[in-house]
Amino acid sequence: MTLNCIIIDDEPLAAELLASYAKKVPFLTLQGTFNSATEAIKTIREMKIDLIFLDIQMPELSGLEFARIIGPETKIVFTTAFNQYAIEGYKVNALDYLLKPISFEKFLEAANKALSWFELRSKVASMKSDRFVFIKSEYKLQKASFDDILYIEGVKDYVKFYLTDGTNVMSLMNMKKVEEYLPYPEFLRIHRSYIVHMPKVSQIDRFRIVIGEQFLPISETYKDSVQKFIEDHTLS
Repeated sequence: MTLNCIIIDDEPLAAELLASYAKKVPFLTLQGTFNSATEAIKTIREMKIDLIFLDIQMPELSGLEFARIIGPETKIVFTTAFNQYAIEGYKVNALDYLLKPISFEKFLEAANKALSWFELRSKVASMKSDRFVFIKSEYKLQKASFDDILYIEGVKDYVKFYLTDGTNVMSLMNMKKVEEYLPYPEFLRIHRSYIVHMPKVSQIDRFRIVIGEQFLPISETYKDSVQKFIEDHTLS
């Protein structure tokens, strides 16, 4: 997999340094270097840009402002001399935050993080299209169709998949990983310990979901997403 990237930095020397780094990374294809965010807009509209190495403090349009207006398909690595923007950077879903002066080692770490993100997205997209998953359980792989999954329960360091035939499969992984893999909102997180296959739900009230013979709690953290699902699927 290769990633199309651009560099935006109002300091020419900093931009040139990052460009030299990008050219050393075999899976990065540098599509342009720009000294302002406004200069880059035309390229982003005309080409598929996967990754932007983006300075924060720039004239006209700051990196943070620019990050808020580009599409979610383009990922961002912030490059800045100021660490006070770190929290704001992660609020706009930046993949990484590099403090100047930036070494090639740190640049490469950020690039590899981006590659891993895009590879995972590709893998998840393929799995969602095929509508089944292989679950690692002990020393074997158990195939499970999405349509055969009732719900998933987090049990300490394990997750347990409950299936329509009454069986379950336990695997060593975390709920966050499962949540990322399964199609949303068909599979909806309703609690720290539960992800539910919503088409299998027979009843919902304010505090719980009924699926099969089980009553699963809806926690305060996830009640808004459950409420949105209900509103999107309610005749009124």
